[in-house]
Amino acid sequence: MGKKIILKWGTFCIAALMACGLSAGCGQSKPESENQSAEASSVEESTKQTAAGEKVFTFGDTTFNAENDEADVNPHNGYAGWACIRYGIGETLFKYSDSMELEPWLATDYKNVDETTWEVTIRDGVTFTSGRVLDAEAVKECLEDLIKVHARAAGDLKIAEITADGQTLTIKTTEPVPALMNYLSDPYGCIIDMEAGITSDGNVSGTGPYIAEKVETDKGLTLVKNENYWDGMPKLDTIYVKTITDGDTMTMAMQNKELDAAYGLPYASLPLFAEDPYTISSCDTSRSFFAQMNYNTSALQDDNVRKAIACAINKDDFVSVLLDGNGTPAVGPFPAGFSFGDDTVSGEPFDLAAARKLLEDAGWKDTDNDGYVDKDGQMLTLRWLSYPSRQELPLLAESVQATMKEIGVDVAVNCTAGFQDYLDRGEWDIFAGAFVSAPTGDPEYFFTTHCLDASSKNRGAYHSDALEALEKQMSSTFDTQERSDLAIQMTQTILDDHAFVFASHLKMSIVSGEGVTGLTAHPSDYYEITVDLDKN
Repeated sequence: MGKKIILKWGTFCIAALMACGLSAGCGQSKPESENQSAEASSVEESTKQTAAGEKVFTFGDTTFNAENDEADVNPHNGYAGWACIRYGIGETLFKYSDSMELEPWLATDYKNVDETTWEVTIRDGVTFTSGRVLDAEAVKECLEDLIKVHARAAGDLKIAEITADGQTLTIKTTEPVPALMNYLSDPYGCIIDMEAGITSDGNVSGTGPYIAEKVETDKGLTLVKNENYWDGMPKLDTIYVKTITDGDTMTMAMQNKELDAAYGLPYASLPLFAEDPYTISSCDTSRSFFAQMNYNTSALQDDNVRKAIACAINKDDFVSVLLDGNGTPAVGPFPAGFSFGDDTVSGEPFDLAAARKLLEDAGWKDTDNDGYVDKDGQMLTLRWLSYPSRQELPLLAESVQATMKEIGVDVAVNCTAGFQDYLDRGEWDIFAGAFVSAPTGDPEYFFTTHCLDASSKNRGAYHSDALEALEKQMSSTFDTQERSDLAIQMTQTILDDHAFVFASHLKMSIVSGEGVTGLTAHPSDYYEITVDLDKN
């Protein structure tokens, strides 16, 4: 495939396990009983719509909702565009193998002509669900619209010009983009028919095994088989994807056989499905749960304070006790097993005594014997901002609040679906979130999104001259080993600065009911509903 820029990192997958409000301070927009009732009715309704002789599948999922930035299936809308690829509607030029190598999909080959020129061969014999034949011109139209409307894609791809000649697509970039093919395999790179257009409800014409017949934000999707799919006949006639954010509701629906499979069940429910007739497909992931510091907060401008916070987070107990082992304690953004992962860098160990000493060195002491440190008459209170849609985050807030109290730091938790408003207003000191650190198997993505002066998610205004210089090197480096070495240096830089504290990496699980085949946790978590999904 020409000059490859692929990074192998073992069988890690990227995923999200999502649920609601598991900690004090994590509010809900509706009473829990109301949410449960509405979601249960939605599940029951799908079972009434089964036509005679059809093979129908009902899939409970937590992710298709506006809060998760997945309001529709248009890959050009929102930050990630995962819904289009997850539900078998769209496909990218290349896809990822179990070892995160690029494999042909809508493209059969590529060639890196020079540092800024790429030639991609588009597969013959593929049609959109609109009936239009897939060729280089269709891909060109799609990518041109993508970079016009999608700021992240435009920043990643840096496309200067695209030309089309039959099945040959030529892309020229404004500067070297060593990970270009990896970026084009991101879900936002799903190829959709721009001639067919995008409907008012965010529906698109893709090339996948299923067609979205109905799109309902925060409720779910109705999918029907694509009779003209290029890579085999889909095995199911209709798939109902049901958005169920309440963990108890999803658990009961799975137990009552109202669902054929479920994604995002609470950890506490998984043992209920550990035996026949259920099967559980699980894998470790590179989704990291971590906190970033707000450098606009006076107290956090002192490295001793930031280091004390890092020393006071008990990652092992968080994973083993609160997550019931469904994860791995983290050092940095990338799990061990990556060539640039946790086993290549070092962070601060859990050490409350060291944390207390660091605070004291920074001038924070408990002068009034109330159990909390103070300085110049002010108690050290840190506003911990997070959100409830990922079940791990309220639990992390609970854990941190308890251990930080032991070193005399008051942590005020604000776990809210409206977290963005607080970020925008600067009403936070530490923000904890979840992020897929290497969705394309390449390390540069995490740093460009979170750690640089120009990063869209550098919410705390972190700056490092050393990191900026290392990124300048990485941006023009094509050799995979050199990129790995640079990533190690970059990770160690942010850890040494205590700008971020990484708590854990996620393990995700998909539960399937009796007779379900072809639903397997994949290293990228992009490919949930595929042509192989079946129910016997």
